[in-house]
Amino acid sequence: MVTITDKAKNRIEQIMQEESYDANYFVRVAVESGGCSGLSYKLNFDNEEKKGDQFCEDKGVKICLDIKSYLYLAGTELDYSDGLGGKGFEFHNPNASRTCACGESFSV
Repeated sequence: MVTITDKAKNRIEQIMQEESYDANYFVRVAVESGGCSGLSYKLNFDNEEKKGDQFCEDKGVKICLDIKSYLYLAGTELDYSDGLGGKGFEFHNPNASRTCACGESFSV
C-alpha cells in the first residue's frame, strides 16, 4: 500500500480541481527503468483501469499501481514539498537501497 501525507493530498485535490478531473480519476503511481540510480518514479492522473492494476486508498485519494510497481513501492509514502528546496512530489520509499541526490530515481 502507498500512503500520502496531508500536503500531498491537498496538492492532488488542487490539481484535480484545476484540470476538471471528476471522481472517476485516480492517481497512477509507477516505476520505470531509467534515472541515474536505475529506476525512476512516475506519477500522473488516469481514469482507465488496466489489467493487473492494484488499488488502494488513503485520506480519500484513490491510488493505482501496476503489479510490477506495487512490488517496488509497497510501504512508500507520497509527500509534497513547496519549500525553498523546490516544489514537487516526493517519494519516501523504504524499499530503496540507494537514491539519487534529486530523489527522482532509486535502486533496490
